[in-house]
Amino acid sequence: MVERVIATPATLELIEQLKQRYGPALMFHQSGGCCENSAPNCYLPTDLTIGAYDVHLGDIGGVPFYIGAAQYEYWKHTQLIIDVIAGEGGAFSLESNTGKAFHTRSRLFTDAEWNELQAAGLV
Repeated sequence: MVERVIATPATLELIEQLKQRYGPALMFHQSGGCCENSAPNCYLPTDLTIGAYDVHLGDIGGVPFYIGAAQYEYWKHTQLIIDVIAGEGGAFSLESNTGKAFHTRSRLFTDAEWNELQAAGLV
């Protein structure tokens, strides 16, 4: 089954660094709000409450990835590819002091992948 969210090797490396610093219990959320909330943010689970309108897309590096329902509607036809770029992460995201920032790239699902997701009830 195709994954709805995946991570680049650079992302997996940064996740491991954050786990070493903050512990293994991390989570991602992309809300689509203004400023840094339109990018994927990495949090400790105690820093953000997942709500009924958040969608769990999958896990990257063993860390759950959620997206706000409004953003999910916009992105649901795509596979999210979480990458790392040079720069400052969001003010609330755990990578903010590393000189790196998480960044979302995407690609459209193929018709076969979309049909597979629909058949599995995942869209």
